[in-house]
Amino acid sequence: MTEPRQSKLPAKTAPVVLAEEPAHPLPGAPDKSVSEPPEPLWGGVAGPVIDRQVHAAIARMTGGLSPASFAAAWGDWAMHLAISPGKQSELVQKGVRKAVRIWLHALDCACGRGDGPCIEPLPQDRRFSDEAWQKWPFAGIYQSFLLNQQWWHNATTDVPGVSPHHEQVLQFASRQLLDTVAPTNFLWTNPVLLAETMRRGGRNLHEGASNFIEDWERAVAGKPPVGAENFRPGQEVAITPGDVVWRNELIELIRYRPTTGKVHPEPVLIVPAWIMKYYILDLSPENSMIRYLVGQGHTVFAISWRNPDERHSNFGLDDYLRFGIFEVLDAIERICPDRKVHATGYCLGGTLLAMAAAAMARDQDDRLASMSLLAAQVDFTEAGELTLFIDESQVRFLEDIMWEQGYLDARQMAGAFQLLRSNDLIWSRLLHEYMMGEREPLTDLMAWNADATRMPFRMHSEYLRGLFLDNDLAQGRFKVDGRLVNLADIRVPIFAVGTEKDHVAPWHSVYKITTHPATDVTFLLTNGGHNAGIVSEPGHKHRHYRMSTKASGDPYVDPDTWAETAEVREGSWWPAWHEWLADRSGRPVAPPRSGKALCAAPGTYVLQR
Repeated sequence: MTEPRQSKLPAKTAPVVLAEEPAHPLPGAPDKSVSEPPEPLWGGVAGPVIDRQVHAAIARMTGGLSPASFAAAWGDWAMHLAISPGKQSELVQKGVRKAVRIWLHALDCACGRGDGPCIEPLPQDRRFSDEAWQKWPFAGIYQSFLLNQQWWHNATTDVPGVSPHHEQVLQFASRQLLDTVAPTNFLWTNPVLLAETMRRGGRNLHEGASNFIEDWERAVAGKPPVGAENFRPGQEVAITPGDVVWRNELIELIRYRPTTGKVHPEPVLIVPAWIMKYYILDLSPENSMIRYLVGQGHTVFAISWRNPDERHSNFGLDDYLRFGIFEVLDAIERICPDRKVHATGYCLGGTLLAMAAAAMARDQDDRLASMSLLAAQVDFTEAGELTLFIDESQVRFLEDIMWEQGYLDARQMAGAFQLLRSNDLIWSRLLHEYMMGEREPLTDLMAWNADATRMPFRMHSEYLRGLFLDNDLAQGRFKVDGRLVNLADIRVPIFAVGTEKDHVAPWHSVYKITTHPATDVTFLLTNGGHNAGIVSEPGHKHRHYRMSTKASGDPYVDPDTWAETAEVREGSWWPAWHEWLADRSGRPVAPPRSGKALCAAPGTYVLQR
């Protein structure tokens, strides 16, 4: 057996020994005890420490959102609107016209001349689709609401002098405030809810109150949502047979057992996001991507991230790269010597993988055969509505709460993601579960979504500042182990997947990887959202995708033109990806030796709360 190549990064740890427990704490990482809080960034000066404690206390009450950030946006808008008499006059005229419009429409309906609504909801707004909403007075109620919503959109846009970021924040905030008073949210203005309450004699409200109390008790106790007990990792989900073959303080490396007589010689490494449990790609057997890949003759490895606590507050992106990717590649090379790796990153795991691939290219480390990025961004200039929560004030607020506790808790992140889809995740739940009394059965994907992880202080701060705020990776300013990396150095072929309804990594942002000048990039766009679009197994109904390859040196095509011209293909995108991997792999060979294992999959880190 030949000796495996070592990472070109300067050695900070001893060589990897398969299936051996690491020293504790993680070698090369700061030795911070559980009881010792993180060091204040300003050297213990009393004033800044007090400020941070106050900010952290406020952040706990606001769900991690900075009130100063929203106040700055409102002040910018209010001041510029106050000195714009032309815009004020325009808004007055629009308000009068809308009022006249709804009154004339109501008069027409009263006289039997009504011909459809005077304003239609946006295509994605399904709140008023039931036929009961088309009868008066409810038709007038919801149409008045939509006209009011339209007026506020006009009021918060195109005000001369307002910065684009503040304008987007005001649009978002006004939409959230209006959604709280939508007629669907109240018994006396919602005809569907009224009819159900009459039909059931109010029992739906009683059952809804019971649902609310049960959910509140579980939230206070830190328990998972109702139904999560039916999707336990290692029992109902994450049950693809495998073994933990390497473990350090940050990750467990799982190698899945082959199910075919021969396998493609190049193994597949899956790098999930550290914000999530890895088994999003190994849910139930029928929709497990990992099981699918194993069944197609691939040797699959997956990283399972530890759920960090205050001991890991000082772990940064360099630690995640070294102990989450480079050490893993060393371990895989021990099992599959002289074999290059098809590295695959999902969401933030894809961003981390791109950093690692650029560093490996810089250091002439050629262990990658290809790189696949699933709903992952490397350029954050168009990162979608999530950037509304990322400015200097917001990042400092998050840093203060992480400074105090050493990490960012999953519940402190959930608020922003729920607000992005408030109609689906907040108000729809309020209506169906707490007013209609209809408890939606939990699915494996929903149970996984509730099983989130924490993020260390230093790593998350570096991520937010270096990528979201400053876009250092795309601009060639990002450093790995103290030296700059450049994505343009990557030469391995790239397969990138975007999803049409992604609120976390908008597909236009994911598509930016096609600007890569020096290698072939295959881009695939599938329907669905950030999670459901990726978990799109063969046989899944109503799935389609577009795909094409931009060869090195080909001219750039903008995303909208690409979407109009790319052929739509029906079905799951998984087989297309498998074919792409197989085309870049050698002839099938006997599976590599199993070797020693620490424990069976899914391991121990995935079970940490």
